[in-house]
Amino acid sequence: MNEFEHDVQSKRNDLIDSGIGFVVAFVAFSAIFVIATIIDVVAG
Repeated sequence: MNEFEHDVQSKRNDLIDSGIGFVVAFVAFSAIFVIATIIDVVAG
């Protein structure tokens, strides 16, 4: 057995962490898109 499996730091489900990471990345890229669109409309 792997030595790292004996002392696990976090017992949370990886799916939850993956979902949070996806949502954060999605919101960040969406914010960049919205800001760029606002700048395009204002400058347009």
